[in-house]
Amino acid sequence: MQRTHIRDFTTGSIPRQLIEFSWPLFLSNLLQVVYNMVDMIIVGRALGKAGISAVSVGGDVSHFLTFIAMGFASAGQVLIARYIGAGQQDKLGRFVGTMSGFLMAVAAVISAAALSCQEVILRLMNTPAEAFAGAAAYAMICMVGLVFIYGYNIVSAILRGMGDSRHPFIFISIAAVLNLVLDVVFVLFMGMGPGGAALATVISQAVSFVACTVLLVRRREAFGLNTQLADFIRWDRDMLMALVKLGTPMAIKSASIQISKLFVNSFINSYGVAVSAFAGIANKLASISNLVSNALNTAGSTMVGQNIAAGQYARVKKVMLSIAAIALTMAALISLVIILFPEMVFGVFTDDPAIMEIAYPYIPIAVMLFFGAAMRSIMNALINGSGHTKVNFATAILDGIVMRIGLALLFGLALNMKHYGFWLGDALAGFTPFFIGLVFYKSGRWKREGV
Repeated sequence: MQRTHIRDFTTGSIPRQLIEFSWPLFLSNLLQVVYNMVDMIIVGRALGKAGISAVSVGGDVSHFLTFIAMGFASAGQVLIARYIGAGQQDKLGRFVGTMSGFLMAVAAVISAAALSCQEVILRLMNTPAEAFAGAAAYAMICMVGLVFIYGYNIVSAILRGMGDSRHPFIFISIAAVLNLVLDVVFVLFMGMGPGGAALATVISQAVSFVACTVLLVRRREAFGLNTQLADFIRWDRDMLMALVKLGTPMAIKSASIQISKLFVNSFINSYGVAVSAFAGIANKLASISNLVSNALNTAGSTMVGQNIAAGQYARVKKVMLSIAAIALTMAALISLVIILFPEMVFGVFTDDPAIMEIAYPYIPIAVMLFFGAAMRSIMNALINGSGHTKVNFATAILDGIVMRIGLALLFGLALNMKHYGFWLGDALAGFTPFFIGLVFYKSGRWKREGV
């Protein structure tokens, strides 16, 4: 009998399944944050606050360019889970070919477009003069390697949609170690600065993408993939439309959040290189706050998608309660660490007195970030897993644009709280998906499948 790597989440212990599925996702997210932090730490130690600012701004631009990959990969993961929950595994191969071919084509187009207007983007970001050259080098290399970043998101989404979170963790572990080694070589020994840090990241992502692809090809029968080469070129129209219909609001949500962050950070960068450098550190703390949230959201979306497709509505409620218990507990623990040991946390990145002076008043804002991330993970799992495009779109506009930019301008400019006001508005906006999801849950519309 052929062994299968596809997991069924419509029966069995929900807390156990959630922990088993989300734990490797958490570790994968942790490793991604770690090797992004390694870039900043090594460059910061070598080049000071100008180096930290360059990696921060270049990283913001790079992250923005991945919004389509993040949105459509999440949509693909949900659709794969729905095929499995509905007992339609025979459609997986065709869908994987359609999704992969489409997104790789999109990556090539975005990469070319971004390279043509790179300088304009950096100027709109109010990049400090001391960090401009480094930020340009970092952003350019990430733009060239965008196809590998998209590719890794695609293959990881395929595996997660089938309930396999272990293999993505293995490959991201390899990437993290490789990134650390290459950072030391390129930045410290070869003196390549922020550009060297970006090159280390792109090479690491490329290795993960290739390794993950080889796994899928060699074990395609175990994953239920009967994909043909033609599937990557001649896309299935109905499957592509389903992906676009669900992926577009998810991509808009990702894009709107990234755009609002770029907007907020452009104001923050105008307050000088020390504030710009701390913004990079603050972004890494935000990434840490999202570690558990993203892992539970990703795992929960697959579990919710399968159970809605199978009509197991009681299990959907239990999935959400399990996510809440884990996410809120972890938010409380992380908050205690930063409140009790701020010097240790911020001192990892720099010992610059100007930056450390900015850090202490930021602590209450960081705590809000942690709890906002925990609470939105509960409802994002329901919203994404249900496949309701209108709710996703509403979340995208309200969270990413209306609340995030509106609150940032209110506190930062209208109330004259300056950079702290922009950070506070960003943190408060993070609670928006929870309230939207709460209304959606109470309405019962999630029981009627979306896409």
